[in-house]
Amino acid sequence: MKAIVYSQNGLPIFDENALYDLDVAKPQPGARDLLVKISAIAVNPVDTKVRHGAPTDKPRILGWDAVGVVEAVGSDVTLFQPGDEVFYAGDITRAGSYAEYGLVDERIAGVKPRSLDDADAAALPLTSLTAWELLFDRLAIEAEDNAALLIIGAGGGVGSILTQLARKLTNLTVIGTASRPETAQWVRELGAHHVVNHQQPLAEQLAAIGHPQVRYVASLTHTDSYYTQLVDVLAPQGKLALIDDPDTLDVVPLKRKAISLHWELMFTRSLFQTADMQRQHDILQRVSQLIDDRTLKTTAGEHHGQINAANLRKAHALIESGRARGKIVLSGF
Repeated sequence: MKAIVYSQNGLPIFDENALYDLDVAKPQPGARDLLVKISAIAVNPVDTKVRHGAPTDKPRILGWDAVGVVEAVGSDVTLFQPGDEVFYAGDITRAGSYAEYGLVDERIAGVKPRSLDDADAAALPLTSLTAWELLFDRLAIEAEDNAALLIIGAGGGVGSILTQLARKLTNLTVIGTASRPETAQWVRELGAHHVVNHQQPLAEQLAAIGHPQVRYVASLTHTDSYYTQLVDVLAPQGKLALIDDPDTLDVVPLKRKAISLHWELMFTRSLFQTADMQRQHDILQRVSQLIDDRTLKTTAGEHHGQINAANLRKAHALIESGRARGKIVLSGF
């Protein structure tokens, strides 16, 4: 089968060896696996982080967002059957979705939204799971909660779906950050009540919109740059959730306000085969329903064409530039 791989970490993305086309063996499903013929994928920041930081002794297939059709199932599969259209974000310990075929455990896959084409659906799994888990599993927000939530990086992939979930499924006042006019407009269209500029002091802007302190912060990018400000604007007994990778994080400043810290990693359940691993299937099923009933919309931002090494290098370059809005998708081989 066709695949796009890397075999040397840390190469600049303009190097043709950073990602290259390769023919590899078609995988065979294990007991709980779906063998999926992949039709569309999305590119995430984790793809670039792994390419830069994870040495490999053989060509490795990246990619953790996919849409496709189930071609075969393992002996213990009960949730799906051949012919089903599915979407999923996968497992970081396994081969990814930059390939014609992929394997995924049935417990972390969902039925693709019927109302979306494959590319628009591919934008959703990883970010939807991350946003849902952050909001409802880590911060444990209840639907009737009417506090304020500040989302750092609301125009990115996770931010674009988190903003929608918070606005549509809770009573929170949603405050997103964006630094460019087009991104700020995007965040407003997604449902944010207010948009502030993360390149300007946050406290002054929050005070100006009547929220000098917030109960919740979802820090999705550059947490180490904003950390002092976030501690300042969080209310006593507030909650800080983050998903990025600061070099260090000093938790001591959280003590005086009794602020709690919450990490979200979408891969944790599959990485440790947790007892509640099937919750990701349930979340994706719910997201699919919310898309089809028009409560949520896809966060696809740019379509980069066919799935091949040249187009994926361009997609990685855009993500590394920090100027991507929404999700980058590709479809077809």
